[in-house]
Amino acid sequence: MSQSLQFSNLSPARKALVRLCQTINHGSIEGFKVEDGEPVFDPVPTVLKDVKLDSDEGPRPELALADFVVSDEVVRLLSRLDEMNCGTVRRVEVRAGIPRRLVIESQGSGTQPRDPGLG
Repeated sequence: MSQSLQFSNLSPARKALVRLCQTINHGSIEGFKVEDGEPVFDPVPTVLKDVKLDSDEGPRPELALADFVVSDEVVRLLSRLDEMNCGTVRRVEVRAGIPRRLVIESQGSGTQPRDPGLG
């Protein structure tokens, strides 16, 4: 992305989501609401941590930093939350402390209805 977004410019709820991804390192965050584009952690979402037993995976280096440029994946995740505005995130898959995949719950097929007059 051409424009960099600083961690310090995020809302408290978005900072909490980024820090949760960094803390999990590998795993997922499941079942949280989005209200006005902001993640809501009440009730607390389920966190699944994927732990490899054959190697020692270190934490994200950003965990020790007060401010940093967030990754492109985080920017895309936050953009999706803005697009959703209100709804439910079923799962955010996290790899190496970065959100990699997002599963969003929606009503219906998730596609625009077809105009029956268009044949």
